[in-house]
Amino acid sequence: MKIDLNLLPLFLAVAEAHNFRAAADRLGVTRSAVSQGIRRLEDSFGTALVMRTTRSVRLTEAGERLREALSRPLSDIEAALEGVAGESAPHGLLRIAATSIAERFLSGPLIASFAAAHPGIVVDVTVTDEEFDIVAAGYDAGVRLGEVIEQDMIAVPLTRAQREMVVAAPAYLERHGAPRHPRELVHHRCIGWRPAPDVAPYRWEFAEGGVPFDVAVEPQITTNDLRLMIRTALAGGGITFAPEDTFRPFVETGALVPLLGEFLPPFPGFFLYFPQRRNMAPKLRALIEHVRHWR
Repeated sequence: MKIDLNLLPLFLAVAEAHNFRAAADRLGVTRSAVSQGIRRLEDSFGTALVMRTTRSVRLTEAGERLREALSRPLSDIEAALEGVAGESAPHGLLRIAATSIAERFLSGPLIASFAAAHPGIVVDVTVTDEEFDIVAAGYDAGVRLGEVIEQDMIAVPLTRAQREMVVAAPAYLERHGAPRHPRELVHHRCIGWRPAPDVAPYRWEFAEGGVPFDVAVEPQITTNDLRLMIRTALAGGGITFAPEDTFRPFVETGALVPLLGEFLPPFPGFFLYFPQRRNMAPKLRALIEHVRHWR
């Protein structure tokens, strides 16, 4: 391993400023010079040191180890640098932010099989429906619907195309009947979902004759907990709406009945997304390969 030691002060400036332009101003060079220098350093180590998007910059695990190494006595630095470059086998903490409606990812088997295949990786999954910059928040990757992923992210399909599903328990339908058109939902007891307390309930989206439209149902019951929504529907509490993967096990047993299917077209499904591909950490590369084979 041959490291250009002149690049280390540049790396430290980025590590301290968390911003390429601020680091460039501090060093009296251009932002492009900082970006190219970091890339050369990463190529020397063979792993990413910095995760960057158009919105934020943070250090990877390897970058954190390098910053720590550079704060040690000079006699320790050579061995520490070798430790940064030696990250070839997948290991370390892998932090993922996943939306609560990504049933295929959160159902258990995918994560369990990944952990069994990579015992050196510690998986930390935060289930959240808040929209935020995963890089700035310190996550390695996220799982969301493709239509809401930022354009500067790289996205790997986690599922095939999805459809929304409207469902109710047989007991509810026996008492109240089934709607024949989505607009009739406003006359039914509905169970709504919202990602956060200060966000309006999700509008139920449909299409008729190729023309999309949505229905602003007024849920009698609203929650940000998918499990509560399902359990309430199973108890006959009303009609509810979510991606079909959420309800499939209950539909297959007859515990929930699908409604209005002719008004529910397919849409892009869920994706694993992350900010960059060059010099990717082995732990993230391992997850991406696992997801690709899982499909």
